[in-house]
Amino acid sequence: MSAAKPTAAEPPTAEEESALQRRARTAWLAGLAHAARGRQRLAALCISLSGALLVGQAAAIAWLVQTVLVERAPLASGLPVLAALAVILVLRTLLGSATQAAAGDVADAARLALRERVFARLLGHGPLWLRQRRTGELGELMLHHGDAIESYYSGFLPVRTEVVVVPLLILAAVAWVDWVVALILLFTAPLVPFFMMLVGWGAEAAGRAQLGELARMSGHFADRIKGLGLLRLYGRGEAELAGIEAAAEGVRVRTMKVLRIAFLSSTVLEFFASVSVAMVALYLGLSYLGLMSLHAAVPTLGAGLFCLLLAPEFYAPLRRLAAHYHDRANALAAAAEVERLLLSLPDEPVMAEVPVAPLAVEPAEAALPPVLAQGLVLRPLGAPQDVLQGVDLRLEPGQRLALVGPSGSGKSTLLEALAGWLPPRAGRVQLRPGVQVAYASQRPYLFHGSIADNLRLADPAASDARLRAVAEAAQVLQFAQRLPDGLDTVIGERGFGLSGGEARRIGLARLLLRDPQVLLLDEPTAFLDADTEAALLRSLAAYARGRSVVVATHSPVVIAWADRCLLLPEGRLVDPAQAVRA
Repeated sequence: MSAAKPTAAEPPTAEEESALQRRARTAWLAGLAHAARGRQRLAALCISLSGALLVGQAAAIAWLVQTVLVERAPLASGLPVLAALAVILVLRTLLGSATQAAAGDVADAARLALRERVFARLLGHGPLWLRQRRTGELGELMLHHGDAIESYYSGFLPVRTEVVVVPLLILAAVAWVDWVVALILLFTAPLVPFFMMLVGWGAEAAGRAQLGELARMSGHFADRIKGLGLLRLYGRGEAELAGIEAAAEGVRVRTMKVLRIAFLSSTVLEFFASVSVAMVALYLGLSYLGLMSLHAAVPTLGAGLFCLLLAPEFYAPLRRLAAHYHDRANALAAAAEVERLLLSLPDEPVMAEVPVAPLAVEPAEAALPPVLAQGLVLRPLGAPQDVLQGVDLRLEPGQRLALVGPSGSGKSTLLEALAGWLPPRAGRVQLRPGVQVAYASQRPYLFHGSIADNLRLADPAASDARLRAVAEAAQVLQFAQRLPDGLDTVIGERGFGLSGGEARRIGLARLLLRDPQVLLLDEPTAFLDADTEAALLRSLAAYARGRSVVVATHSPVVIAWADRCLLLPEGRLVDPAQAVRA
């Protein structure tokens, strides 16, 4: 017989793919709390012990009723059981507090891990990728998405453990007393998780849509706040208010849909749990009236009360799981949003890793140039074609290299590649081990705060004397001395209140504070008058003695200040005099 030909594996269906994604996201959520695994086990142990004590609590109450009220025993005979009941109540209260505290610690650890992973991912993609994203939408990853994941750990996971342990303990205890009640509980219990599963799928989809709409609204609102001045200038205020109102209405509709599903699911589950408890009460009542005899003897009042007390508690964990099942749906929706915004980016390059300085540099490595680029092919993010091809660059220690060319020739793109922000499409950039590279772009990001605070981003421990030294070298003191509080003058977000040249000088001073071996400067003297430009170049020459400088410029003065010039886009090295003539 001929061997059967192997058939190609069929691609997974949409349902299978969705189940695989759900399992992957659940595993990802579990990984967030890995650091707090011990606290997670403690929460599970406490909630299980509380469930076991619940059986003892019901037994103590039923015994007291049967002994004291039915059998008319002296009250003194029930004092030890009453004391045990009080101890059980205290222990259950303490265990509940311990469960909440441990679950809260797990939730805090998971939220911290989420923020660390998101922040690391953002750093991995680099500033160029961030410029193309809506900061409000990314900010939601730290806010509402973090809240959704926190509720998953503090609410859903402890209750899930309770559902696994407590109903089984109650079922075993009830079966030991009355097997008919145990059968009623056993056959009605699957109704709760069945309907919870049906509602949960819809809740997850609605929660994902609601989180997505909330992230889009945040991005929309943050973008409009940034451009508020421009919108008012062009009279677009009313139109943008209408757009924000429409976005808010979308969030309201999505939120109400999630709440509608939540209330509907709670109503359905409460109905089935109440019907099940009523069936137990009906069976016990008919047995006491003699209308139903499934036992050789009628159960005692204590036995019936024991079963009736535990019947609602049998469904209580299932009802709590149903209430917190939306926390799981929201957490899976948040994981999907994180995946959409940060992880599922196959077409986006990831920023090159910054080399870590070794403890000691070998003598052979010390002879290497600080920066060596070979055969670079570069394309800015989002551009349709390459701007530089086959560029070679060898930067020597102490050399000043000027990048010269018309606008759009790739000067800033080359600096971004040398800084490690933009991965080359071909070729490589090699840094000497231990070399620190710093880049001052044309648009340095300045935060709301004082000028000194913005400078100390490079070195929070910098002294006032060192801060003034770099501010003087970058000609920041030239304009800061005219301000009311000098370097302590508060500026607005993105340098509001400063000119373009002043903002660039602050960015240059921040770069000098890092004390790098290689300085990458993009148009550092733009918007400066001739005297300030000359003073800045003199200070920079004194500071950069022994350091390598690569500067992109159109200024003839800066070109003459350089040792060599690289003409772009052809990538040809020339003397400064030739570059000025070109």
